[in-house]
Amino acid sequence: MRGGRVAVVGGSIAGCAAALAVTRGGADEVTVYERASGHLADRGVGLAMHDARYAELEAAGFVDAAMPWLQMVRRRWYVRDEAAAGAGRPLGREIASMPFPFRTYNWGPLWRELSRRVPDGVDFRHGAEVEAVEVTADGAEVHAGGRTERCDVVVGADGYRSAVRAAVHPDIRPRYAGYLAWRGAYPSDRLADPELWPEDECAYVVFPGGHLIVYRIPDGTTGGHRVNWVLYTAPPPGLDRGLETPTTLHPGTAGDGLRAHLSYVAAELLPIFWADVVRSTTYDELFLQPLYDFTAPRYAVDSALLVGDAATVARPHTGGGAVKALQDATVLQSSLTSAPDWLKALSAYDADRAPTGRFMVDLSRSLGRALVQDTPDWTSLDQAGLEAWWQRADGTGALGGRRLGRG
Repeated sequence: MRGGRVAVVGGSIAGCAAALAVTRGGADEVTVYERASGHLADRGVGLAMHDARYAELEAAGFVDAAMPWLQMVRRRWYVRDEAAAGAGRPLGREIASMPFPFRTYNWGPLWRELSRRVPDGVDFRHGAEVEAVEVTADGAEVHAGGRTERCDVVVGADGYRSAVRAAVHPDIRPRYAGYLAWRGAYPSDRLADPELWPEDECAYVVFPGGHLIVYRIPDGTTGGHRVNWVLYTAPPPGLDRGLETPTTLHPGTAGDGLRAHLSYVAAELLPIFWADVVRSTTYDELFLQPLYDFTAPRYAVDSALLVGDAATVARPHTGGGAVKALQDATVLQSSLTSAPDWLKALSAYDADRAPTGRFMVDLSRSLGRALVQDTPDWTSLDQAGLEAWWQRADGTGALGGRRLGRG
């Protein structure tokens, strides 16, 4: 298939991958509309990619070894235990250890390397906010910056508040999960006793009603590392009032009540070492992510298609958000290169990816119930008990993303 003009709305990881996919698929002209006026490489939070998913994406040409990464080998599960603290074990009591074959990345440097691979012929427009999109069977119109431009196909890569999704699925609304994710990332030289925590280990620190995940990521510039953590918990009643409407609380904007609750969790529910990891995060490094989920019933409608968070938002427990966006682009590319026209290509893409979106949302809800909303008595679990519990929580073995080709 050759020809056509494509508009990609959104220029983050999903947008860059989509631009690569449609260019390789034969589009004549590709324009990327990114509302941020500057580069996105300053975003310093982490993400993890299963080794098997990396192999799939490397084979498809969307990631490679030049993108800065760290290898994880295992994840250890810890609980707070006063006896352990008294015995000089500030990490807490280890209840289980499991293999964890994941690569970890820093979002900003990963975006920077991926954006460098977007061909020079792509018109990448920073500071171009899209106000609306109109879609018909014959094409689409993109309204941005007081201008209207027509294209043959429009790709929605513009996140959970997608203008493209609003055009084709106006009734789809993200649904609040009822709990929050706190996040922080900072240079690892801030750790007081880094030798206590191996560099190839991801820590799951569990407590009643939530858990903390901690792993190192590359800093992407000096060759050093950053500590990346995310803590899931439901706040006391009333503190999350107003968050039912999708929103993001940027670093340094969390209210006093919510921050007091985080301080309580660190002081009363976490082992000493991991509490210090959380407390070492400065106010302007600390941000809060209310959790939502949804999936579009169709990933392609008329002349529009959806990728990444514009199509599906699953709670981060799956460890597969960025991975799924890159997988979407992989399938889009293969659909374009094997189909005779746009209609058949978009139909093939939808048939593959929409079921995967539903699967990932279902998995994320299952993990949310197990890890936050209906947690077991962690202190009663040992290696065998934790393994049996995890098998019930993720019986599919899809942590890190679903394997390509199942859809």
